[in-house]
Amino acid sequence: MKKNRWLFLVSALGALVGIVAAVFYAQQKPPLPPVFQPAANPYRSGIYANGIVESEQDSGANVNVYPEVTGTVARIAAREGQAVKRGDELLIIEDSVQRALAQQQSAQADAADAQLAQLLAQPRKETLEVAQAQVDAAAASLKTVEDQYDKLHKSWQLDARSVSQDAMDNAANAVGVARSTLVVTRRQLALTRAGAWTYDIRNQEKQRDALRKAADAADALLRKYVVRAPIDGVVLSVNTAVGAYVSPQGTYDTYTQGNQPIAVLSSQQDWLAVRVYVDEILVHRLQLGRGMQARMFVRGTDTSIALEFVRLQPYLTPKIQLSDQRTERVDVRVLPVIFRFRRPSQPAIYPGQLVDVYLGGTP
Repeated sequence: MKKNRWLFLVSALGALVGIVAAVFYAQQKPPLPPVFQPAANPYRSGIYANGIVESEQDSGANVNVYPEVTGTVARIAAREGQAVKRGDELLIIEDSVQRALAQQQSAQADAADAQLAQLLAQPRKETLEVAQAQVDAAAASLKTVEDQYDKLHKSWQLDARSVSQDAMDNAANAVGVARSTLVVTRRQLALTRAGAWTYDIRNQEKQRDALRKAADAADALLRKYVVRAPIDGVVLSVNTAVGAYVSPQGTYDTYTQGNQPIAVLSSQQDWLAVRVYVDEILVHRLQLGRGMQARMFVRGTDTSIALEFVRLQPYLTPKIQLSDQRTERVDVRVLPVIFRFRRPSQPAIYPGQLVDVYLGGTP
């Protein structure tokens, strides 16, 4: 009898627990509020599109910097996020070979210039003195042989047997040779006084100019080993390191297995741009012109920002800009439309960030 009573109590307790559990679990808890509200169409007839934040440019997009020469990186002068002015150093490439070549070309040009100066400085005072001395010596030699000839000739006139015919002939020949020598030395003196020939000067000028241009070209190429900022802006990324090899094709990225620019620059970031890609099947619904309305939604936040229309690129391109997958097959083409907005203090928005955009369209 007592055993049956305990069984009854346990059964009643189990039934009560079942009823309480059923009531408790039957209650529906209210869902948790979302972390952020999803982007909602603010227009009666809006067009959804993907967008990517860029720096504001008068035309084009962010500035991709490529070197004009090849070599290894010796020093990186700019850091990411740094504001730079046009002409500031970004990166220095090892230039020892080109520097030596430029110095050689400059030395050759200087040597040619010195040779030209030597031609223009003719005649030298010392050279004129030597030429004049040669003329005086030739005149003295002529006077000597003429005196000897006169003596022999007078002796022959007194007595033809006193001087042999051979001696007379030698004396006469000596006078002729001395006279010719005097003529040559006088002409050499005149040639020395005339200075350098005008054709020699012109030829040397051309050689000097050619070597100077070669030296200028070598120096200009040497300056290209320093990569400088092409615009006033902000360094968004530096994609190389000291010791890495760079070329006019950029630098090799082991992650993407392709070439990329050594640095990316943007304009000053008080204003940012949004490049919106509108699907080709929705292009006809766009309200083109300055009256075009658009609103950007920052992913992960409840922030939405009104956009100001800037321009559109009237050329449809494959929709690969957002994924950058060049090897995939793309069947959709998009029209790039560029807007701009003033950069807010919060939330943080950076170039390269993906955003959702709704554009006001025609019904």
